Amino acid sequence: MRVPVRIRVNGNLQERDVEPRLLLAQFLREDCCLTGTHIGCETSVCGACTVMLDGKAVKSCTVLAVQADGGEVRTVEGLARNGTLHPVQEGFWECHGLQCGYCTPGMIMAGVQLLERNPAPSRDEIRHGLEGNLCRCTGYLHILDAIEHAAKAGGKGGR
Repeated sequence: MRVPVRIRVNGNLQERDVEPRLLLAQFLREDCCLTGTHIGCETSVCGACTVMLDGKAVKSCTVLAVQADGGEVRTVEGLARNGTLHPVQEGFWECHGLQCGYCTPGMIMAGVQLLERNPAPSRDEIRHGLEGNLCRCTGYLHILDAIEHAAKAGGKGGR
């Protein structure tokens, strides 16, 4: 049995018939061909699959595509505008906020939500805002620097 879903992804309406058990992460990667959303643990521990759903950061490995029906999803691919990186993406570039890159999309999306809610966070607030995301490479200092850099640059970015 397949179920119709209509989800606006990065501003584009995606209409598909999906299995009711299809995860939002799988929908984005397989049906929409947006592979920036990474699947790391499939248990919501790592945060590599973090996307924005109706303005809230969610771990897309724990949300069914049918639960997002009628909603708006923003992925890391939808952050840049007219060839210009979002301030958080720019911060990761300028501050070397990644190594292997696997956690990077989820970290960026968590950082975007943080700055949308608090445009001038303290270092401790940045740490708290990233608590649901794991990085096994960097030790987090450059990631914190990247979010701080984005905040100083005006952080929210266009949407």
